[in-house]
Amino acid sequence: MVPGPEPDLQAAAAAIEAADRVVRTATRKLAETSSVDADQVLAYDVAHAAAAVETARATLDYGAKGAVEGALTCVFVADVVAELGARLWGRDALWGIGPEALAETSAFVSTWRDPAVLSAMAFEAGRRHLDDEFELVEDTFRRFATDRVAPVAEHIHRHNTDIPEELIAGLGEMGLFGLSIPEEYGGFATGGESDFYGMVIATEELSKASLGAAGSLITRPEILARALEAGGTEEQKRHWLPRLASGEIMAAVAVTEPDYGSDVAGVKVSATPAPADHPAGAGWLVNGVKTWCTFAARADILMLIARTDPDRSKGHRGLSILIVPKERGDGEGFELAQPGGGTLEGRPIDTLGYRGMHSYELAFDDYHVPADHLIGEDDGQGRGFYYQMAGFENGRLQTAARAIGVMQAAYDAACAYATDRVVFGQPIGDYELTRAKLTRMAALIQASRQFAYSVGRQMAKGEGKMEASMIKAYVCKAAEWVTREAMQIHGGMGYAEEYPVSRYFVDARVLSIFEGADETLCLKVIARSLVNAVDG
Repeated sequence: MVPGPEPDLQAAAAAIEAADRVVRTATRKLAETSSVDADQVLAYDVAHAAAAVETARATLDYGAKGAVEGALTCVFVADVVAELGARLWGRDALWGIGPEALAETSAFVSTWRDPAVLSAMAFEAGRRHLDDEFELVEDTFRRFATDRVAPVAEHIHRHNTDIPEELIAGLGEMGLFGLSIPEEYGGFATGGESDFYGMVIATEELSKASLGAAGSLITRPEILARALEAGGTEEQKRHWLPRLASGEIMAAVAVTEPDYGSDVAGVKVSATPAPADHPAGAGWLVNGVKTWCTFAARADILMLIARTDPDRSKGHRGLSILIVPKERGDGEGFELAQPGGGTLEGRPIDTLGYRGMHSYELAFDDYHVPADHLIGEDDGQGRGFYYQMAGFENGRLQTAARAIGVMQAAYDAACAYATDRVVFGQPIGDYELTRAKLTRMAALIQASRQFAYSVGRQMAKGEGKMEASMIKAYVCKAAEWVTREAMQIHGGMGYAEEYPVSRYFVDARVLSIFEGADETLCLKVIARSLVNAVDG
């Protein structure tokens, strides 16, 4: 039993509804003025506030499962409401509503943000309450992460080495790459909620050990698999999906360009029909430069979005997806030459974190891709943007799961250090400030996890597209705060590479950037979806 006030989930639910009314008021203001692009600061804040409210709502059922769970839920809801009030203060005209709209929540927020309450709850993280099937998934991937990944994670990070082949092979044998691929194509997906639960749980456990060396390995096969499921011919599905599921082939995703990141409609890399006398036969010749293509050297194939229609005025409607075969390289970069004269060069981009995967700038020069490697073939021309989005929606949920894993690792490390480290005569875990931090971290992590499960349930029904963007935006930003606080609890040692918490911190920073930048998701997806719902 947690000492302190009795969890009041009815009050928590009422506080969430009060916060939701504030968000809906601001959303209506944006809808009435059609000002999402003009009022970007408001739109961004509203998007994040809406994501926070939905995360809080997802914790309510969890809060009913026990005293610790209820207390963590109340702490998280109180933080969400308090932070929303801070956004409103002095900005009544901008939001169309003031902080007095949250006055009814004052007693609840005061109770669950009381430093004495937070301190009393320290080191209480709550159970996950998984059923037997998913406890087995959790245990299986946790053991692999602990026994096989964790011992090499720091070496890979510090020396920026390649992911050991035995890790990739081991995860392939465990079925990791087949979690999102239907059973009929050699995977384990059955089309229900269990597919998403399994992916989220496995990803979190692997990311706890290493974001770059394990937690991210499933992302690219999943994105390509979803694109193939959305638009591939039956022959393409039967050729590629079983090989992706087994790990026989590994994929990378080439979308971003030096001048075009989230603005995919501006993509310049072209794919033009190969001449009839080309030595490699019918196909496409790819020209141009892609950047930030993670895992490109090790990958056997690239999922490449390219402009197959030379009319640039068509924007995203002129894009298609090609599956580009290539030889494997290593982290130092690579140069590939084809018999017909085509070349592909990969230049590594050094990064401060997320090491092991390696990112590259890719230069294509008349690089030949077989005709039947265009997803959907003739029917797929001009549909690449839509196929890509089918993959990225799932990728955003998976990225949130990665963020949860990194947060959990940081929290565990902070708890251990706070227990062992003695300052001014007592463990730092005995000080109120440290204890309050640990409680808020635990509440945020558990709320993020419950929202991930909720989004997975929605996506299993063919819903949850906006929520997938919400969880990616909210949880990935939250990971920066959690890892920062974990690093701070370590003091000077947190800044040293002697402890892995410094790795968690730099790895967390990339999460709000890739798989859809935070600002783009908030302005172009979440805020617009909220406004469109009002208009509808």
